[in-house]
Amino acid sequence: AHAIAARGRQRWRADGRALRKLPVHVGLVVTEEEPSYADMASLVVWCMAVGISYVSVYDHNGIFKRNNSRLMDEILKQQQELLGLDCSKYTVEFANQDKTGQVLNCQSTLKVLSPEDGKADIVKAAQNFCQLVAQQQRTHTDLDVNMLDNLLSSTNGFPDPDLVLKFGPVDSTLGFLPWHIRLTEIISLPSHLNISYEDFFSALHHYAACEQRWGK
Repeated sequence: AHAIAARGRQRWRADGRALRKLPVHVGLVVTEEEPSYADMASLVVWCMAVGISYVSVYDHNGIFKRNNSRLMDEILKQQQELLGLDCSKYTVEFANQDKTGQVLNCQSTLKVLSPEDGKADIVKAAQNFCQLVAQQQRTHTDLDVNMLDNLLSSTNGFPDPDLVLKFGPVDSTLGFLPWHIRLTEIISLPSHLNISYEDFFSALHHYAACEQRWGK
């Protein structure tokens, strides 16, 4: 088992290095009604294994966020099975919650998001800015992209997603970080259920080959 895990780690690291470009932040967006904890954990661990620094998990019903401990248990189990025990520890962050937990990882940071971290977070940021203006700590001319980014709490410390992998038949990201994905590459996959590493890596390879025009 240790030998198999070691071969897997070597393969995934080599795959990550072989890509022309690797996303820094990947959003995993599930639009299906029945999310799978095991399959989502596999996707998260593969992201870690190839060297992706930030991972966001999102479903439009907030199931993963409400049951984040179950998801974390599955991620920890698969990290131990697939990556072995030689990875360093890190802190898992849950957006807009005070919960943290230590999980074995390869230098990645994870946030579990729900719809309240999208439009609702923008509304909250706007309210906070208006309050600052009312208190004469800011003026309306101070509001710009950087100011709004700083006021948003759901992705504090996270860069905008480079890549979103959207799973399911719905042709929409269903509220996933609407402010942050204006320049994000979005790749649709039929389902996250029983997804293979080959399907995941094929999506990364597709992203690496894309010419990003940054909205131009």
